[in-house]
Amino acid sequence: MSICDFCVEFEAGEKCRLELKMPKRMSCREFVPTLDKFCSNPADFVDPKQLVQMASYFGMKGNELKKVQAMAALAQSTRN
Repeated sequence: MSICDFCVEFEAGEKCRLELKMPKRMSCREFVPTLDKFCSNPADFVDPKQLVQMASYFGMKGNELKKVQAMAALAQSTRN
């Protein structure tokens, strides 16, 4: 599993739209998380803690984890 699997810039053909090389670690300076990549069914999204735990489990930390937290908080606020 790669950080690209959770990024909006990642295309189905396993290619970055920004033409970046696939990172070997769970970090990327241009990482833009999207709820669709974490939960294929939007009804599966419970709360922001759920996504943060998933991201931590997959090895995300630092700025990438902060971006997931922000995306999850935004998703939660738009649901309410």
